[in-house]
Amino acid sequence: MSYQSVNPFDNTLAQSFPETTDAELEDKLASATACYAVWKRMSYAERAVVVMKVADLLTAEADRFARIMTAEMGKRIDEAKAEVLFSADILIYYATNAETFLKDVKLHPRHGVGHMESSPIGVVFCVEPWNFPYYQLARVAGPHLMAGNTIVVKHAGNVPQCAIAFEELWVAAGAPVGLYTNLLISHEQSDRIIGDRRIKGVALTGSTEAARVIAADAGKNLKPSSMELGGNDAFIVLEDADLAHTVKWAVWGRMYNCGQTCCAAKRFILVDQVADRFIAAFKQGMQALQPGDPMDSKTTLGPLSSEQALLLLLEQVKVAVTHGSRIELGGKRIDRPGAYMEPTILTHITPDNPAYYEEFFGPVAMVFRVADEAAAIALANDSHYGLGGSVFTQDLARGKRVASAVETGMMFINNISWSDADLPFGGIKDTGYGRELGDMGIHEFVNKKLVRYVVADAPE
Repeated sequence: MSYQSVNPFDNTLAQSFPETTDAELEDKLASATACYAVWKRMSYAERAVVVMKVADLLTAEADRFARIMTAEMGKRIDEAKAEVLFSADILIYYATNAETFLKDVKLHPRHGVGHMESSPIGVVFCVEPWNFPYYQLARVAGPHLMAGNTIVVKHAGNVPQCAIAFEELWVAAGAPVGLYTNLLISHEQSDRIIGDRRIKGVALTGSTEAARVIAADAGKNLKPSSMELGGNDAFIVLEDADLAHTVKWAVWGRMYNCGQTCCAAKRFILVDQVADRFIAAFKQGMQALQPGDPMDSKTTLGPLSSEQALLLLLEQVKVAVTHGSRIELGGKRIDRPGAYMEPTILTHITPDNPAYYEEFFGPVAMVFRVADEAAAIALANDSHYGLGGSVFTQDLARGKRVASAVETGMMFINNISWSDADLPFGGIKDTGYGRELGDMGIHEFVNKKLVRYVVADAPE
């Protein structure tokens, strides 16, 4: 596997990084294991000192960390800075609340007394993607370190500078050696790590294809795992929706991070009565986005993360059109240096079209027309994925009804407020299993131990 920083703004190579050798990997795993033996015995308050210090450093140097991200994967600079600050918020959230989340839970058996207590399990191996280079790291580091585990992390090959910078934060914060470890490893080394007896849990955020391999390896080795994978989220627009409000969310929901978000709005499901007006306004909003340097705050359309990502997306659009889809807007590469693609709208996508069940990880929106609310729910549920979704209506009771009927891990009414530190994040079906963030996120890799006391004689 290659670890390279290639700026998608102009496709120039900034720096390459050597992979971790087997000997170096062994040293790092040994350090993480040794650190766990000490870290697990530290109090929540002692752990919080380190985690809060990392949050402080992130906040103080938000501009610097944002620029590293923008240069490596093309995220517009304002979005990048917001991600850095959100990452700090996640760390603060767990440093503040971990002890409460993991406190003993009293039980009330018929005889005697008992409780459930939570304890760490050891070294957790995390495999993370490039689309949110710091946020993805913070949302595993915050809960799992505060729970008393240590973590070793394989980040994506195209964001090595982000990965290294995040690890350096922990060193600067005074973390013990082995608490948080970045690994520039190959796929073969990654496979071996899962089978290593020192690894006690596996967390992946990535593709369904990668998850099938990693989850199978974790299962074969009887290790708990969490899998946060892709999505094909429905954006349902009912006939009574506030159109101006809805279209703003539609453009943002499809184009935030240049559409490279697992829980982005991807399938726009429109009741016929509002479809023509929505499409016209949506098209206008997408056309208004102007490509430019992602380091410039005035830029409204940045590049995709890489040339490879762009070529994959263009091929997906080509295949969709070959199978009968129509391009209502865009569909082509933008004629300029870098990995830029026109904001794109596809219509007339039928179930026999490969695009119908695919995830377009970039600025491509699929638009569907349906007769009514029931048809909208049925189409929303006709997906291999089940991460998020949204419904727009001025009738809150109706919105709640639709939200409850859509088969997905998260639903939003009249917004797409995907993620907050205190809200569990995750999905069902091919989107995977487990939850990150919120109080649920810290329970993924802890031992739930029953402790019971009862006065009783052994049976004769």
